[in-house]
Amino acid sequence: MPGSDIARMAHLMRRAGFGATREELERYAARGYEVVVEELLDPGEAPPSLEEEDVVRRYHVGQNNLLLLDSCQAYWLCRMINTPRPLQEKMALFWHGIFATAYFKLNQPKAILNQVEMFRRYGMGSFQDLLVRIARDPAMIFWLDNKDNHRHEPNENFGRELLELFSMGVGNYSEEDVFEASRAFTGWTIRNADLHAARVARDSVWPFGRLDWQFQYKEEDHDATAKRFLGHTGSFNGEDIIDLVCRQEATARFLCRHLYSFFVADEPQAPAWETVPPRDPGAIRTMMDAYFDNGYEVRSVLRVMFNSDFFKEAVFRKVKSPTELIVGTARMAGGHRFPGVEDAQLAAKVQYMGQSLLNPPSVEGWHTGLEWVYTGSLVDRVNFAVEELSAEDRPGVRAMVDRVAAAGTALSPEEVVDRCLDLMGPIQVSRATREELVGHAEAGGPVRFGSAPEYEASARRVREVLQMIVSTREYQLA
Repeated sequence: MPGSDIARMAHLMRRAGFGATREELERYAARGYEVVVEELLDPGEAPPSLEEEDVVRRYHVGQNNLLLLDSCQAYWLCRMINTPRPLQEKMALFWHGIFATAYFKLNQPKAILNQVEMFRRYGMGSFQDLLVRIARDPAMIFWLDNKDNHRHEPNENFGRELLELFSMGVGNYSEEDVFEASRAFTGWTIRNADLHAARVARDSVWPFGRLDWQFQYKEEDHDATAKRFLGHTGSFNGEDIIDLVCRQEATARFLCRHLYSFFVADEPQAPAWETVPPRDPGAIRTMMDAYFDNGYEVRSVLRVMFNSDFFKEAVFRKVKSPTELIVGTARMAGGHRFPGVEDAQLAAKVQYMGQSLLNPPSVEGWHTGLEWVYTGSLVDRVNFAVEELSAEDRPGVRAMVDRVAAAGTALSPEEVVDRCLDLMGPIQVSRATREELVGHAEAGGPVRFGSAPEYEASARRVREVLQMIVSTREYQLA
């Protein structure tokens, strides 16, 4: 099987998922690139992310009731690690960064997890439908104060963020558009909002007695009078506003730049897009055409993107987010396949690296790319990856050692390093990095897998090389 097929498939799975083992890559490559793209876009009969939900509920009380933040975070991380629907989970993570909704204000992590489930179900469908659903989402309504958006007293918070951060971007609308959009969403609220406001003074981080939220439309609180929005006049409601938003070139460009930055190559942060052009204007235009040609369907934009040359050529041009690093390394090593106490620690480790799932720092979400990496986070990233690859009982680690051993009973240090780089990616490292890896491998002489004692000693040396690889700059890139 040509190495380029494996490398191309590895690139796809790093971006459209969280990476894949060599065994998985070989199965994917045998089916062909375009076939796998279609399977990712439409998983069909693939089982859900956690087939054994009852096992999780039995072993993790916290992940059963999902009332505490760390339990909800651990639950989602376990889904990402074990999912047979990787793009579905990756899209949920993508939308969570766009429609950033945080625990620090809601104090109800399960409500945000419900929002994530909505992303999982509808995140590759119509962008127009998704915007309507997010406008009706109880967590979003509470997060952006639309529960306080009334007919005679409009609140502009949701209307502003809908245009600035969710669809069009700064510079493509006026203050009048913000106000008129806000009026259109009056009456879009949640049940129990008033009761919650009366009790908020005695709300706490404890889960007991919390109120459930559901979307509620109050016709008597909706402003049905005429509005002027983006050059159009009418007695618009929220659906009308979203319909007009989705027709705009600015919306297509904004969405496609986000998709490009998340899946293809790191772009500058979104607030700079008003003045900073795209890295690849032609790629953005191609994706925008797919958006309009297919009724705003996100799946169609993704299909064009994944099959494009600009995607296939953008290898190692993204810094992995903390979630991508942790989930991808855990999947590679074969860990966290069965509920365990250590699962709860994963959420904390993601947070230490700068990404607290379900609790983004602001409505802008996280700043990505190189901003993921600073002195403290880099130490945590390397330490976690090294720890995962040091566990000799991990199925993925054992499989990689066995594959190295299968290459010959006696291997040179160069052969060991090249074999490990191939199994971990394939990863292409700089000459200086390779020399450092080979230099470490040479310290023990040739690697031999003849007798049992030789095998055990050589397996340890292979694991050391794997640990060094996950410490490299190249491994930190997606």
